Amino acid sequence: MILRKLPGQEIVGVVSTRPDTTVVFAPTVVRTPAFIAIAVWLWRLLAGSVRTVWRHPIACALPIVTGWLYSFGNWQLLAFLAADLSTIAGLVAWAYPHAFGRWVGWPVIAWWRWMVVYRRKWQSVMVMAGLAGNFGGRLYLPDLVRVRCDARCDTVRVRMLAGQAVEDFSDHAPNLSNGFGASRVRITSPKPGWVTLTFPRADALAKVIPAMPVPERAWVGPVEIGLSEDGVVFRLQVHGTHVLIAGATGSGKGSWLWCIVRGLLPACVAGIAQIWGLDPKLMELSFGRELFDRYAATPEQCAELLEQAVALMQERAHRYAGVRRNHLPTADDPFVLVVVDEVAFLTAYQPDKGLRLRISAALATLTTQGRAVGIAVVAALQDPRKEILNIRNLFPDKVALRLDEPSQVDMVLGDGARERGALADQIPRHPDDPSVGAGEAYVRLENSPDPIRVRAAYVSDADIAQMCDWFGGRSW
Repeated sequence: MILRKLPGQEIVGVVSTRPDTTVVFAPTVVRTPAFIAIAVWLWRLLAGSVRTVWRHPIACALPIVTGWLYSFGNWQLLAFLAADLSTIAGLVAWAYPHAFGRWVGWPVIAWWRWMVVYRRKWQSVMVMAGLAGNFGGRLYLPDLVRVRCDARCDTVRVRMLAGQAVEDFSDHAPNLSNGFGASRVRITSPKPGWVTLTFPRADALAKVIPAMPVPERAWVGPVEIGLSEDGVVFRLQVHGTHVLIAGATGSGKGSWLWCIVRGLLPACVAGIAQIWGLDPKLMELSFGRELFDRYAATPEQCAELLEQAVALMQERAHRYAGVRRNHLPTADDPFVLVVVDEVAFLTAYQPDKGLRLRISAALATLTTQGRAVGIAVVAALQDPRKEILNIRNLFPDKVALRLDEPSQVDMVLGDGARERGALADQIPRHPDDPSVGAGEAYVRLENSPDPIRVRAAYVSDADIAQMCDWFGGRSW
């Protein structure tokens, strides 16, 4: 065994041999000189101090100024400055509450929670959650980089250890939420090597959300559905995609359908959009039948309407070939949204095999070729099993409301969705209050693998009747 000695290093190695065994090499111990270790620790202390001052300038400046005034015995000046600053802060908070909260209030709270909650518990939570590493007898922890707070949640930015993945944090989401005293945690990765932990402090989706306002301008862009978990208005893209909505009975599928219809009404009045409704249950869409350009209820009518949509799609495809690749909504070529309520009744529970094959073929054709020419499908169903709807993977955007079984979450949103926090099977339900959890869902969009928790606004019967009064008498 040959051991090389570097300048300034002492190498201790032991070679043990016995006649009846193979050669056994003891591990090599490399002892770093003391002056190098001291230099490294001093550099880390300096870098940590600079980083702390850069991230928390106000919190670092207050004790310095207070200590300086105390050293000179200027109690009167210190009291005067404290009262003056408190008065100014109070006036600014009263006159500009949002600006004060953004630049002063929430940064101070973020610093406090960084010190008292997250920094104090960081090592124990990381170790107990299995997210710490032990190498060479030394403990390594993910780096707690920044904490930001607002009225609804704490956002914690973390630099992962080398070799860690986002799935390591997603698998231990319950450990993280319990460790830091939160009801849940949402885990996302803004870029490789980094992870963002969002701990909600107030549930913005706990109460029923009233119907969103009807848009003032006519467009087919994302429609307002409700609120996301962070309290921001959630908009769902319907033009240029297909949407699958799955949920158990009473989970609020109708809220999602009517929010989509409500958001497209100005575009329908302007003539740049049309909504075709398929209502085999005769219960949901029939209440606002006047709002649909075309409406079908019986299986025969639904099959004919879907085949008309396929014919329109093919006609547009022939005209667009070699001319354009994307659809632009106009009065001559409006965006067509095909809304199908309880699609399983048409694709799986339909006793007429001929109608079932016609409907399944039309839906498959529309979901594979329709969005490029301005024809989209929004389908709702209760049972997400493959034998019920074998084309569910053809829907780029998926919505999972309350589901009966944990396995159904991945059926709707794709493999690994539940591990990423889409707990659709745990959405609450109260037998005496049907509004509890109604409309709450997890959404997985085409361009993002991370599920988003959203609650759709409740469009009441009075809202639908008002929509019919406003838009039902239009001429097509």
